[in-house]
Amino acid sequence: MSLWNKHAIFEKNSIILLLGVLIVISIGGLVEVLPLFYLKSTIEKVEGVRPHTPLELAGRNIYVREGCYTCHSQMIRALRDEVERYGHYSLASESMYDHPFQWGSKRNGPDLARVGNKYSDDWHRRHLANPRAVVPGSIMPAYSWLAKTELDAGKIDQDMRVLSMEGVPYSDEMIAKASLDLKAQSSDDDAGAADLVKRYPKAAARAYGEQKGIVTEADALIAYLQVLGTQIDFKIYDDKANLR
Repeated sequence: MSLWNKHAIFEKNSIILLLGVLIVISIGGLVEVLPLFYLKSTIEKVEGVRPHTPLELAGRNIYVREGCYTCHSQMIRALRDEVERYGHYSLASESMYDHPFQWGSKRNGPDLARVGNKYSDDWHRRHLANPRAVVPGSIMPAYSWLAKTELDAGKIDQDMRVLSMEGVPYSDEMIAKASLDLKAQSSDDDAGAADLVKRYPKAAARAYGEQKGIVTEADALIAYLQVLGTQIDFKIYDDKANLR
């Protein structure tokens, strides 16, 4: 029997062809998956990455609720045009505490992986209220009600407890002081801010909104946006790369 006739068995018998396809896919899948079981971690931990503060987490919940990930991604690919526009390409460790991650599937708007500290809090407030006031060509809808809606963070400690069960390193102290940390980060209380930073290094505590004593959903969302891409000092990695 020639080699052609042997191959014809698969083309003439759909069941045999199906079994052959399943075998090939299974082998390929095992080759990709099995090595992961022998690694302690598939994500290399990077210095500086920490869990979100209660205020940032509340803002992230609003970000997810409003479906922002459908128009904005948070994953910069290692391509020259993306790196030049958005900054250092995304590292897996930056999303290690995100459940779910916000990589997105398309970009109707810019990638937000490095948006932290790129604009002022006031710019973000104006952008949320009326995107075209700061970006004339924007197609983003207005989210003006966020600045008028007081943040309901009564269950933020429960959110943190659930995330801790999924592997996010929230300690019992962090969970117990969630409400206090949220208020401390959204105010000008220096004593509370100092205590906050002990648990969340480099957490930025300030009055994000214009209404004193009231934390709005816009304040929480801005706090979340302002921390994106700011936890890792990429100059260290760039310097190491230049030394090689």
